[in-house]
Amino acid sequence: MPRSKASKATPAGYSDRINHALAFAAKHHDQQVRKGTRLPYLTHPANVAIILTRYGCDEVTVVSGILHDVIEDCVTKDYTREMLEQRIASKFGTEVLDTVLAVTHRSQNDEGDEFSPEEVREDYLRRLKEADVRARWVCAADKVHNATSMLADIARTIEPDRIWARFKAGKAGTVWWYRAVYDRLEELGFDAPIMPELERTVKAVEKAGGAKVRAKR
Repeated sequence: MPRSKASKATPAGYSDRINHALAFAAKHHDQQVRKGTRLPYLTHPANVAIILTRYGCDEVTVVSGILHDVIEDCVTKDYTREMLEQRIASKFGTEVLDTVLAVTHRSQNDEGDEFSPEEVREDYLRRLKEADVRARWVCAADKVHNATSMLADIARTIEPDRIWARFKAGKAGTVWWYRAVYDRLEELGFDAPIMPELERTVKAVEKAGGAKVRAKR
């Protein structure tokens, strides 16, 4: 899998488009907080953007990282999914929209049948095959930040089970999920420079969850 497009293009720094994306995300994630905390939800997409910038990703990838949860988490009575898709496409372009959609968890299949929680995760992993390199970068950065945030919270508490309880999948399901995403990206040949960091993070999650940590191949 070539590393180009997201990582070899001109690296993103400050730009009006990135600033606009942060404002857009702030508007739609307003009043949302991170699971089990009082942290504004915007801290997550902002940190995803920082991780992508640290690896020299291009502006489209960074903007996509900022907006990656908008369609999934911000449907309201005022903004339908279709409206959010149209707004992202018109303000940031179809490349950004396509990248965001590739990493958006779907609640139903193409025929409109509702997914079970297990099917939601299976669908996400399956669609990574069709996702382009930018979407895989966003996926990896998202998992790095979510997992490291969780690990930091576990390290700060004397009751780690309360942290694991934030997640519907529970401890075992959460550990499985991070490993499954890493393994899927590796299986698809995604060899971007972020992968060693994601692997270390997944192993730390497995250790914290009491799972057997795999030896490096």
